[in-house]
Amino acid sequence: MSKIITGYAVRFNEETVISGLWREKVAPSAFEKSLRDYPDVLALYGHDYNRVLGRTAAGTLELRPDRIGLDFTLYVDESTPDGLTALGNVRRQDISGCSFSFAPTRETWLEGDDYELPLRIIEEAMLFEISIVSLPAYPTTSATLLERSADTTPMANASNARRRVAEREAAMRRRGIAI
Repeated sequence: MSKIITGYAVRFNEETVISGLWREKVAPSAFEKSLRDYPDVLALYGHDYNRVLGRTAAGTLELRPDRIGLDFTLYVDESTPDGLTALGNVRRQDISGCSFSFAPTRETWLEGDDYELPLRIIEEAMLFEISIVSLPAYPTTSATLLERSADTTPMANASNARRRVAEREAAMRRRGIAI
């Protein structure tokens, strides 16, 4: 049985407040160029570059932008201490969110009024890494543990797909996200 952590590292067009200073949201196409031109993205534990959990170049991290956000699948190595830590914390939902490290290459700032913070829209950015974290800046991100068997028959694939959807829906409900 392989251990997989999946979820959304980024949710598009959802605002959050950064350090109490500005609002921010990520446009749906923000990472298209980065993922195409620089496809080696890391998956880290808590933004720590010494705690690598996977990477796209190694095939242990898959990133897929969809209509909701940047969907990820992380194939976790149980033979590493960090892999076991990540699996345990996500399984218990002590860690259920994600964060990401990026450098904006195109952004728009909209000035807020007296009662509203300025809004930064990330239109294009270089994506360096995603991380599973306990306190994400974007609270609607998600990280959920999937446990899959190696059975890849059509019946097993359908069962795994239904289970994955159910687990994501349950994780979203736990976070108060309407589905």
